[in-house]
This record gives sequence, C-alpha cells and structure tokens, in this order.
Amino acid sequence: MENTKTHTEAPITLTAGAIKQLRILQEQKHVPEGYGLRVGIKGGGCSGFSYVLGFDNKKEGDDTFLIEGITVYMEKAHGLYLLGMEIDWLDGLSNRGFIFNNPNASETCGCGTSFSA
Repeated sequence: MENTKTHTEAPITLTAGAIKQLRILQEQKHVPEGYGLRVGIKGGGCSGFSYVLGFDNKKEGDDTFLIEGITVYMEKAHGLYLLGMEIDWLDGLSNRGFIFNNPNASETCGCGTSFSA
C-alpha cells in the first residue's frame, strides 16, 4: 500500500513570485495530472551539490507537502540539506530565474544553483 500522507509543515517555503511562476510553468508545459514540484539536491555543481527543481511524479521514499496549492515532492534524505530554504523568483533585466536561499549552505557558487553544506 502506497503512503500518500501529505505533511502539513513543509521544510521549504515558496515566495509569492515563485508560486506565480510555477503556476505559469504548470500551465505552459501542460504538466500531467498527478505530477508535483520536485525539490531536491544532486551531487555536482561548482560547490558540491546542485539543486533539483522541476515537475515529476511521486517516487517511493518521497515526502509530500502542499504549499499554496502546489504539491511538492522531496526525498526524505534531502530534508536535512533543504530545511528552512526559501525558493524565490527573480525577474530582473540582467537576471531571471529561480533563486535558492538556503541557510544550510556553508558556501555557494556565483551561479546560485550549487552549494556545499
């Protein structure tokens, strides 16, 4: 039997700008029913870890969170590295994209998408 429990308190936050952009992307990319936003990390990048952010289906071992109507999937083991992180959307003239404000990062790279813990 699959565990479909949704946790009430997410370890991350999404700003209003990030939520708005994610909803636009869901609509533009025709994200399939049952998919959610995958937030995680993977080895690599300039500083050791890179962030994962994209729409995906639920996998075994994922925790599920609901943030402002957006289903978020995260591997349980990634919570340690992402606890307290804020994901924001930057829409400026010279920079545009998601930014990760992670209090667990001991060092970040200029690209803004990799860190070390």
